[in-house]
Amino acid sequence: MKALMIIKEVYAKTILSKSKVMDYTVNPYIGCEHGCTYCYARFMKRFTGHKEKWGTFVDLKINAPKLLQREIKKKPVGRIWISGTCDPYQPLESKYELTKKCLEILSRNDWPITIQTKSPLVRRDSEILRKFSDVEIGFSIATANDQLRKLFEPDAPSIGERFETVEELHAMGFRVFVMIAPLLPEAEYLVKHLRKNVDYVLIDKMNYHHADWVYRKYGLNHAMTQNFLDEMKGELAKALNREKIPHKFLY
Repeated sequence: MKALMIIKEVYAKTILSKSKVMDYTVNPYIGCEHGCTYCYARFMKRFTGHKEKWGTFVDLKINAPKLLQREIKKKPVGRIWISGTCDPYQPLESKYELTKKCLEILSRNDWPITIQTKSPLVRRDSEILRKFSDVEIGFSIATANDQLRKLFEPDAPSIGERFETVEELHAMGFRVFVMIAPLLPEAEYLVKHLRKNVDYVLIDKMNYHHADWVYRKYGLNHAMTQNFLDEMKGELAKALNREKIPHKFLY
């Protein structure tokens, strides 16, 4: 049963932050309803003071659009990662539209953006995204097995929903990529669903050990070993090369 969410409106001091992945990142929310067991972003609790369990709280940066409008006038143009420490299209976005409002501002100024999400809700903003001259949309998918997905991402959208959204967005003409991370069993079967629907694929082991208890509980210890990662790397490389899908391993 999904835990009761603790929702709080907050006023952020800044919204356009420097990023080690891209030039900047914009995070309209603190916390994430998806609550994925492996999520690296739980480190945020050290800085925000949250004592609640990851996945049970979300702070809404209700002044994010206003801050962004002001900050982009003061900083040099660069690529923005939306988002680095939350899913910008988690369920609350359908009500509060903080991501949408930020995108509207960025589209008017035509900053290059990379969206990363697990949610089909991104389709809602397709008309706004068409206004950008440089936009790409990434989906995080760790396995082709939805039953396995439920063990690690119980409150995230299904794998099937993500496949459908990837296909639809690519058909619309958007540049679309898939991030396979963390590398879970049956990830190699993702490739057959991605053919002709993605521009490239990124693969990373990304195990920060937050989800070690899940691996142990369900007898998946082997999937944490270097041997598993090496074998999966080989299988994925063969499958991706066979389908002629550009890809990069980050480990």
